Amino acid sequence: MAAAARRNTQALEGGLTNGKNGNGNNFASPKTPGILKLLSNNTDVLVAIGAIAIITVLVLPLPTFLLDMLLTLNITLSVIVLMVSIYLLHPLEFSVFPGLLLILTLFRLSLNVASTRLILGEAFAGDVIQAFGNFVVSGNYVVGFVIFIILVIIQFIVIVKGSGRISEVAARFTLDAMPGKQMAIDADLNAGMIDEITARNRRQQIMKEADFYGAMDGASKFVKGDAIAGLIINVVNIIGGFIIGMVQKGFGFQEALEKYTLLTIGDGLVTQIPALVVATAAGIVVTRSSSGGSTLDVELKQQLFGNPKVLYVASATLFFFAIIPGLPTIPFLLLSVISGGIGFFVTSEKVAKAEAKEREKLIAPEIVQEDRLEEYLQVDPLELEVGYGLISIVDESQGGDLFKRIGVLRKQIAIDLGIIIPAIRVRDNLQLEPNEYIFKLRGNIIGRGALRLGRLLAMSPGTVEEKIEGVDTTDPAFGLPALWISERDRERAEMAGYTVVEPSAVLTTHIHEILKQNAHRIIGRQETRKLIENLKKDYPAIAEELTPEFLPQGIIQKVLQNLLKEGVPVRDLVTILESLIDYAKVTKNIDVLTEYVRHSLSDTISRLYQDERGIIHGIAVGSKFEQSIISAIQSQKEVGPSLGLSPSIIRSLQASLSKSIDIAITGGFLPIIICSATIRPYLFRMIHSTFSNVSVLSFTELPAEVEIEFISKIEVEQ
Repeated sequence: MAAAARRNTQALEGGLTNGKNGNGNNFASPKTPGILKLLSNNTDVLVAIGAIAIITVLVLPLPTFLLDMLLTLNITLSVIVLMVSIYLLHPLEFSVFPGLLLILTLFRLSLNVASTRLILGEAFAGDVIQAFGNFVVSGNYVVGFVIFIILVIIQFIVIVKGSGRISEVAARFTLDAMPGKQMAIDADLNAGMIDEITARNRRQQIMKEADFYGAMDGASKFVKGDAIAGLIINVVNIIGGFIIGMVQKGFGFQEALEKYTLLTIGDGLVTQIPALVVATAAGIVVTRSSSGGSTLDVELKQQLFGNPKVLYVASATLFFFAIIPGLPTIPFLLLSVISGGIGFFVTSEKVAKAEAKEREKLIAPEIVQEDRLEEYLQVDPLELEVGYGLISIVDESQGGDLFKRIGVLRKQIAIDLGIIIPAIRVRDNLQLEPNEYIFKLRGNIIGRGALRLGRLLAMSPGTVEEKIEGVDTTDPAFGLPALWISERDRERAEMAGYTVVEPSAVLTTHIHEILKQNAHRIIGRQETRKLIENLKKDYPAIAEELTPEFLPQGIIQKVLQNLLKEGVPVRDLVTILESLIDYAKVTKNIDVLTEYVRHSLSDTISRLYQDERGIIHGIAVGSKFEQSIISAIQSQKEVGPSLGLSPSIIRSLQASLSKSIDIAITGGFLPIIICSATIRPYLFRMIHSTFSNVSVLSFTELPAEVEIEFISKIEVEQ
């Protein structure tokens, strides 16, 4: 039975052969499906064999039967190409056409060579050429020659020249429009209208269009050369055949002229008609609209027969011609009736569509109104609104580079913090001052500033002594005193030690600082889900344990917000989730889980604050003040921002911390408080609203090998 099963399987895979079915009847199932599958899986081999076969036809003589088959194949391929071009939605759907055009041209020329060899050698080139020479032109070689010349003229002067010119212009305009199209894509991407995948696909589409039209411009030259070569070959066939017929074969003058002329004209027609069809297809392809809206037949119906008034006018004109004495009445009258009938049909169709729309409005007016109102409920995550005086730094046609800078900014935020900032929608606001801008987070203003176009912002690091003429201002990103200087003073300011930046760079830097300070407000549940889903692809083991029942997504979001609020990047999401999975079994307290995660990210945190020698310069906390905080924590069930400390202690803390911050900044260090893990989160909450630039670390979350150097201590009077 196993052997029988194997035989049955082999029969099904390889194709059944002649035999008998279960009823004893003879059957024959050919192996055609298997052969077709084999051919479809090896199209590269078929193309290579076809190219070699074309070259072989140029060298080896062909029997008339095979030549007939190849000539018929040439006609078939030309019809297929024409049908494909008619049903195109977009020219790039037939991107292989330039290469295919070259192959078809070479194939057609090889058939010309093969037929010439038979015409001159045997005075017979197969039934196909004989039929075109006798039936198509009714055996009259003069009529055939005239028809052939007309076809060549139509192809060479009208179709080939026109399509070649269109290809040339299309290629030129496509290349010229590429920078503008790419900038428009960048603008849509930064405005949030499209995502990065769509932008990448559109850029690839633009590149393909440029390559296609450039290739079509070159391919049209092959069609032109094919028409010239066909004309020369036919002239050579007539002259050569006439000489061979009279000298070698003993034909009379009239017989030789008639025989070889008919054969030559038949050969010319059987090759030039497919060439004309392919050239027409080339013209259709390059003239197709790049919008890709619909096929040619649909566009013809909509644009040519879409306006009933045009059809009525045409019908009236034809009827007028029909009643003019001397003109044929029947043709004009018949076409007049047909045009009027089509116009009536189009009018009826439009009326029916209009009535259907009215019925829809009557049936559900409230739904339509609600759909419109929902548009006003949408709030963009991030918005930048600029006054009309700042439009030039946004508009790329005026040299603005803000969209590119925002694109770089989003990448930098992803690298620094490990989160993906939503697309920033940029729009103008006439209610703002001309040079003013505001930055919004979910409709709420979180930053604003003003720029002076045509000037540069010069910031002093504090050691510059030379004065530069300019307008006093404040750097919107860091709140430092600065100057708006003219372009001519740029080199002088840089030589003096000022940091000089352009207005667009000032705006981008301000946005960068705003995003860093508000990163914890940007990341919501949707952003958290995206981060987790992206991680699950590479770490399925984490996905298995990360269930909503065990660790709700809200807890993960809150922990990420706590980390980002203190400037800790969440790029190492694997370590964060693994730590949460480990300690979520013990507690669901957000603050406690955050501290556990911070301990797991000790290497990341230490690198944020180490100097070039690997040392962290910190501010110590006095033991008495630390003990008072611990006591306040233990005595309260709910710990507030002040921990229940007296106002005098809080004032003393602020004064001591201000001195320590000044010492750190003067020494060129970051203001960092290092304390015990017990009080770290509570101390951060206490000082964050007043000293937002101060970081609070604990000893236990710093690796043991990291060297700590204290530059001051917080002493609070009890």
